[in-house]
Amino acid sequence: MNYSKKTIYDVDVKGKKVLLRCDFNVPQDKKTGEITSDKRIVAAIPTIKYLLEHGAAVIACSHLGKPVATFDSYVKKQVEKGKNEADITKEDWEKSLRKLTLAPVAKRLSELLGQDVIFAADTIGEDAKAKAAALQPGQILLLENLRFDKGETKNDPAFAKALADMAEIFVSDAFGTVHRAHASTAGVAAYLPAYSGLLVDKELSIMGKALENPARPFVAVLGGAKVSDKINVINNLLEKADTIIIGGGMAYTFKVAQGFKIGQSLLEADRIDYAKDMIAKAEAKGVKFLLPIDNICAKEFSADAEPILVEGDIADDLMGMDIGPKTREIFAEAVKGAGTIVWNGPMGVFEFDAFAEGTKAMARALAESGAVTIVGGGDSASAVEKLGFADKITHISTGGGASLEFLEGKELPGVACLLDK
Repeated sequence: MNYSKKTIYDVDVKGKKVLLRCDFNVPQDKKTGEITSDKRIVAAIPTIKYLLEHGAAVIACSHLGKPVATFDSYVKKQVEKGKNEADITKEDWEKSLRKLTLAPVAKRLSELLGQDVIFAADTIGEDAKAKAAALQPGQILLLENLRFDKGETKNDPAFAKALADMAEIFVSDAFGTVHRAHASTAGVAAYLPAYSGLLVDKELSIMGKALENPARPFVAVLGGAKVSDKINVINNLLEKADTIIIGGGMAYTFKVAQGFKIGQSLLEADRIDYAKDMIAKAEAKGVKFLLPIDNICAKEFSADAEPILVEGDIADDLMGMDIGPKTREIFAEAVKGAGTIVWNGPMGVFEFDAFAEGTKAMARALAESGAVTIVGGGDSASAVEKLGFADKITHISTGGGASLEFLEGKELPGVACLLDK
């Protein structure tokens, strides 16, 4: 896949209307609707400011949550949850949509930009069209939640064209959605010249270089619960990395493949042969393949469970919850002197303090390595931030699923549609 894409620096936006896909899928308080983290809004500011300062009229758009776009679909989902169909009203459905309005985002964006953000009550309806038509250079309009229209996730050409008809240029700055072929991420590029925003450009340049031309030694650290989630990542990285470190719940399937007993630990029995193949493939290619040699275990999956250190086989009544101290030392030593380190997935149940030491040790090892360090989105990004190492990491990806598919070497629809340099 070509990671070298034209950016907003490669196009004259003066006097043009720009459709800007952002990732404003922010976490909110379930009771009050208040935004609990504006990180994703803040991340979009450099691109927005550049466009506004260079004379563009910006039509920003995003999704928020997973609204059910039609009443019939809403009824079906509620019935599946056990509700009586006769008790489900259109008012209930409309209320569920109102909870996912982008109006609070418009308010916060306005505060961050220090200027009024015009808000459209729909996406491609009369309000959006009228406000987009009246928009002047230096002004910004935010459309309502894209997923209120079923055409968004279906990549409906009619919906994509209606979005595109409001603008003259498309800019993609939502890396967290580029792995999806939706109307606003890929479909609009069929009707408008498509450029990368500054956030997407940063992701492509840093992660693209890490995969295509890494400073060596190149070390990949993979964790998380399931081997099945990382199969394609391991396959791809075995062709590129010098060392692969495996931790988290997924490590126990590999331990079974090595002949160890793992007690009640996570196991994907249908992936044992795959794990054996990966270990053999790594050996044949001369890739170091490191697995835990000791584990912090517990009798139950609980934050209050007593941590028990186990080396070798794990007893039948125990489950692995984190990597042990010897493993932490081995893993930390393996990243010393690395040129590039990519990390995706925690080393243990880091959300429980008693089982966070392995993930903490990995984060510290990356921070002190002196290497180009890239942390994939999702849980590993949360862990690095929660543990206070974020400012010592070269790059923390803004996309969980997107960064994972990036590491798999997959073509990302929202990137493939952008103009090549």
